[in-house]
Order: sequence, then C-alpha cells, then structure tokens
Amino acid sequence: MSISKNLSKIKSTLPSHVTLVAVSKTKPVADLMEAYHAGQRIFGENKIQEMSEKWEQMPKDIQWHMIGHVQSNKVKYMIPYVSLIHGVDSLKLLKEINRLAAKWKRTVDCLLQIHIAEEDTKFGLDEKEIHEILNSEELKTFENIRIVGLMGMATFTENQEQIKREFLHLKTIFDQYNQLQTDNCQLTTLSMGMSGDYQLAIECGSTMVRIGSSIFGVR
Repeated sequence: MSISKNLSKIKSTLPSHVTLVAVSKTKPVADLMEAYHAGQRIFGENKIQEMSEKWEQMPKDIQWHMIGHVQSNKVKYMIPYVSLIHGVDSLKLLKEINRLAAKWKRTVDCLLQIHIAEEDTKFGLDEKEIHEILNSEELKTFENIRIVGLMGMATFTENQEQIKREFLHLKTIFDQYNQLQTDNCQLTTLSMGMSGDYQLAIECGSTMVRIGSSIFGVR
C-alpha cells in the first residue's frame, strides 16, 4: 500500500483531538514528500543532523518534532526551526534550549519525557524528578521555552496489559500536573503511542501519537 493510502487509513481512525506525528527517521525526502502531498505537515525525527538536512530541503510549512534523545551540545543545530522537542529529560537540557532559543528570539515548545517502561534503556524522568523540575524556581526564569505536555514510551512487549498499565500511569502523572498553569508551563499534550500500540494509547488518554512504520513501511 502507498504512503498516502497508509496515511489516510490511519487518519480515518484517529479522533479529532489526537495529533499525528509521522515518524520519518531514516526515510528519504521523496517518501516524506509523498506524505506531505497527502496533507501531512508534522514529521518526527530522532537525529538532529538528519532532521536539519530534511528541513533545508523541504517546504517551510512543515512542523519538525525532535522525538529522540537530545544531547545538549547538539541543541544549537535545531533551535532555528524545531517546533516541538519531545524528549526533554533534565532541567539542564531545558536551560540550554532556553538559552539558545533566546539567541534566536524564539520560544520553543517542549515535552518532558517520563520513564514509564520497565526497560533500563529508555530515557526519562521519574516522578521525583518531574516534581522537582515543575516546582523549581529556576524554571520560572526561562522565558524562551514552553512546557506543553509529557511524553512516554511503553515497554517493547506483546503484553497489552503491561502496556496499558504503563500508559495509564503516565496519564495519572499528566492529570496530576495539568492544573499547573504558569507563563511557561501549561500541560495540554500527552504524547504516547506508536505504530504497534497507538490505539491503546488513545484509549488511555493520548493526544499525540508517533507513527512511522505503519505509514512509511518497516525500516
């Protein structure tokens, strides 16, 4: 099936309040352009260099989401154009994003990544760390970032009950903090769910899904 048909099939299953991020990492620009011509405007990449190369070549009405782990020393390459950074997992990283965004006179939207999986390989904050960041006095001084929500990745397993448990855990944390309204923090986005589990994620409260292989085919 073609990329455009895959896209329209997935979009037909998504509730209106759920945003689709087309995960285009490792895929050639031609594939992204097929999705673009089918109406897709939000693309997710996990490597800053690859995302920057695609940004240079592609139409400028695209929103680019950085969905991979972010190293502080690479932030400068995406700050001029990135729309949303999904994987923020430290106050230090927020501080660097804010510093560089100020240089570019931009405000950059960020999601805090929460560790919900049982695997040690996944990045993310625990509940104590997210509490410390969201209640930190330093955060209030950051004028060039906006924390707009949370992101999490479930364990890579066939066990649907375990995945559901992890998603609901993230939704509980989201509900705990989405009353927090400050100048640079209003949690409205809950990014969870990928090709294999996005329908379950939506049932558990996701408002943003990151789908790659179901659109572009397996890598």
